[in-house]
Amino acid sequence: MKQERFKKNLNAVALCFFSFFFLCSTSDLLLPRSPLAILTGGRWDLLQPSVGISAMHMQLLHNNKVVIFDRTDYGPSNLTLPPHLCQNATVFDCSAHSLLYDVASNTFRPLTLRYDTWCSSGSLNASGSLIQTGGYGSGERTVRVFTPCDGVGSLSCDWVENRAYLSSRRWYSTNQILPDGRIIIVGGRRAFTYEFYPKNPGKSVFNLRFLAETRDPNEENNLYPFLHLLPDGNLFIFANRRSILFDFVNHRIIKEFPVIPGGDKRNYPSTGSSVLLPLLLTGESNRSKIAAEVMVCGGAPPGAFFKAARTIPKIFVGGSRSCGRLKVTDPNPRWIMEQMPSPRVMGDMLLLPNGDVLIINGAANGTAGWEDATNAVLNPILYLPDEPDPTRRFEILAPTRIPRMYHSASLLLSDGRVLVGGSNPHRNYNFTARSYPTELSLEAYLPRYLDPQYVRVRPTIITVELAGNMLYGQGFAVTFAIPAFGMFDGGVSVRLVAPSFSTHSTAMNQRMLVLRVRRVSQLSVFAYKADVEGPTNSYVAPPGYYMMFVVHRGIPSVAVWVKI
Repeated sequence: MKQERFKKNLNAVALCFFSFFFLCSTSDLLLPRSPLAILTGGRWDLLQPSVGISAMHMQLLHNNKVVIFDRTDYGPSNLTLPPHLCQNATVFDCSAHSLLYDVASNTFRPLTLRYDTWCSSGSLNASGSLIQTGGYGSGERTVRVFTPCDGVGSLSCDWVENRAYLSSRRWYSTNQILPDGRIIIVGGRRAFTYEFYPKNPGKSVFNLRFLAETRDPNEENNLYPFLHLLPDGNLFIFANRRSILFDFVNHRIIKEFPVIPGGDKRNYPSTGSSVLLPLLLTGESNRSKIAAEVMVCGGAPPGAFFKAARTIPKIFVGGSRSCGRLKVTDPNPRWIMEQMPSPRVMGDMLLLPNGDVLIINGAANGTAGWEDATNAVLNPILYLPDEPDPTRRFEILAPTRIPRMYHSASLLLSDGRVLVGGSNPHRNYNFTARSYPTELSLEAYLPRYLDPQYVRVRPTIITVELAGNMLYGQGFAVTFAIPAFGMFDGGVSVRLVAPSFSTHSTAMNQRMLVLRVRRVSQLSVFAYKADVEGPTNSYVAPPGYYMMFVVHRGIPSVAVWVKI
């Protein structure tokens, strides 16, 4: 009975697609011939001219809502708290400094924060709650939890705060979820330590001398260190120009990698960005050693922050144009350096569903800090990591009209768009400052794979055959449809993307897994079934929620959420 109903559903989907596309011949379809042909330009969409606060921090949740917040000591925001919540507000003007944005309806509602979240960090835990840590002043040892809720009571869920949970002050620290579901919190201003959430029994805070060694006098350049969990279960930590392989279980440095060439500083306030490139689990057995490669782009030369922040008049030094790739699983890894089309500091690096890297936001001169940068970079750029010709790896994309400078953020949504917001390079809200006033708007950047011309080859996920949560080592099937008859060539990939916590050019916990597709079988005119091997262990895929995309000819589906 279930099988008959399933076949009827497939036939209905096929008929729907056929009715829409039968007037279009396959010769009319402008198919991409290469990744470079797919992703050139894109377009922008203004979602909200103002959400009332500046999006300094953002986290996508598994119910496709986004938690957004700035800091509680900016002064009054342009978003009012409901009267019954005013008694819990930090600032007694009844304005909110956090909100919940609903992607589907393009609406938002205020949330209540008591303790200051300025320059804090975060991570989703295994159950999908946002664990948000640290901040400034009253918030420097605070842990805040936001648990997604839908249906009855969905308008009442809000932050739950524990002011004194952390063992050390955590201001400009970085978080990473670990294989056992704990979250490690590393560094912060004058905090050369790390700790865990939930707390370790017994000793709760651990020294990491590497953080002190990478701090520059007068400039720091080691805040918001880049963290990437590697497939062997160890942690890659990058600060300033140096990086290590760190065993957080036994609290020891396993090895130090070569210093990134060129002299440019890469961490706050000479802010660059970093990604762990997609992990390929596509071999005959993904239990074998998985290659891992880290990429770092942008930043600023030595002394750039001092010149921008502490000289009169300010001197805005040009940002870094260089990117470095390091295959950290090689026996003797070395940095491979490349040049971006233009300098960039405070850029965000995001993994798109097809595995390309988007570099967005930021400035061409200066550093992070109050009024410490100029020459906003309005054009995102695309990096194609698998392009064999190094001269063709970067593409300049369509520009926004809104500068996104210090305290801006961006993240990938489950429909393939990129949510962009924030920018406030001022001590308080300042809506008249030239040339970069406080920005309260939200935009979406739509990569070219969302152009209408590709709709006929864009896959649509119909079902994911899982009995509950995805288990490690478990195979599963994905049924999907391709609208254009005869255009499926058998080439399809299934990818898992972990939603990131975005702030200060750091996409914490960002991760993409390219799964092994064992076979693809045709079920009807337009419907197909892919048999897929899931991740084998929690080193590769820490527990939690992931966006699952099906990608066909470089065009991703809308994702469905799965829990590992």
